[in-house]
Amino acid sequence: MPLTKLRILTDRLTGAERRFSLRTLVALSSLPLFGVVAAFGIAPDTRTLDVPPETITEAIALPALVSAGNHGPFERESTVQSGDTLASALARLKIDDLDIQRLLATPVVRELAASIQAGKRIQATTAPGGDLLTVQFERSNAPALLVRRAGDSFVAEDASELTETRVVMRSGRIQSSLYGATDSAGIPDKIADQMAETFSTAIDFREDLRRGDTFSVIYTVNYRNGEPVGTGKLLAAEFVNAGKAHRAILYRDPFGTEAYYTPEGESLKKGFLRSPLEFSRVTSGFSNSRQHPLYGFHRKHTGVDFGAPTGTRVKATGDATVEFAGRKGGYGNLVILRHHNGYETYYAHLSAFASGMRRGRAVSQGEVIAYVGSTGASTGPHLHYEVRIAGAPQNPLTVKLPGSPPLAAAQRARFLQQTAGWSEKLSLLRGTNLAALD
Repeated sequence: MPLTKLRILTDRLTGAERRFSLRTLVALSSLPLFGVVAAFGIAPDTRTLDVPPETITEAIALPALVSAGNHGPFERESTVQSGDTLASALARLKIDDLDIQRLLATPVVRELAASIQAGKRIQATTAPGGDLLTVQFERSNAPALLVRRAGDSFVAEDASELTETRVVMRSGRIQSSLYGATDSAGIPDKIADQMAETFSTAIDFREDLRRGDTFSVIYTVNYRNGEPVGTGKLLAAEFVNAGKAHRAILYRDPFGTEAYYTPEGESLKKGFLRSPLEFSRVTSGFSNSRQHPLYGFHRKHTGVDFGAPTGTRVKATGDATVEFAGRKGGYGNLVILRHHNGYETYYAHLSAFASGMRRGRAVSQGEVIAYVGSTGASTGPHLHYEVRIAGAPQNPLTVKLPGSPPLAAAQRARFLQQTAGWSEKLSLLRGTNLAALD
């Protein structure tokens, strides 16, 4: 082959190689771009589930852990469960068995172990090494018990506590019953009881309650270390019954005696309560001729029968002295109270007497003296209640009962100064839609 032709052929091949290299470079550089497109656009009917998964393991160096340097004590808390012993409750706090034995050897802790109650809290503090430093036991009617380590033994003391009394104001509306309304308003039963008893001389809660009646109460709650531990007392209340407002305010006289009065200073404590039961119904009234439910013949019914479940509390309707407490014929279990001015009250068919009911004992108005039952000539649980004046039976529902003496004039200024604030707060609560104002 001539040399000139050979050079021409070589130049063509070199040009072709250059063109191939350029096309190859462009194609290769375009692969990542088309690869991205392919990732978002998969052809229809492609079965991705058939692609076998591939696991790639890569070793990653972890940074070294840095200690927080916290060498302080550890605190744990637990609540005593039903069926717990003190030892099992302590073990749940990760306390060493030997320390538990030493704790139980402490006399006051051993005494506490005998009366352990479910729901009480136990708080323990331990050193980083696990040694028990302190343990605190919550108690019902006493400050918390704090036990501290002293060498290989423990010493106990009452924990320092912050106690306080807070005033709570709440209001509500009657829909069906007093207790249903007070429950809806978050008012404790103790306060509902005090309100019902305070207004019982003005409102018959068996007959007078109306749907839509409203009430407001101001009362105290006792706190220990920020936790409520008990309901205190009713300070002031208003009950609007059938559009008529009744108010009660607690007043303490210079001698420490407390009683409820109207804002004008009239005593709300009557000489007698109209009923010895908080809530009940009249099942048989006073009558000069009533057919006896057991014997069938007609005779006088010298009192009023209040239907109520067995065990319902029976209260003294006035300050008195116990004249009789025992069994007496058709009355069954009977309490007779002797009041001033020749009045007597009878409480019959009782299931049981209150503790200490015996002749000569003084009782106060509203004090529980017995419990409803069905002893004696009775067809079912109820209370037979009588009022007698100079020995003669009177109709308890209509007889005129003596009242309490009014507030002494010398105390009126003190009374108004002490109670004005509560009257203002009751006015604030009236007409509001607040369920609670703490």
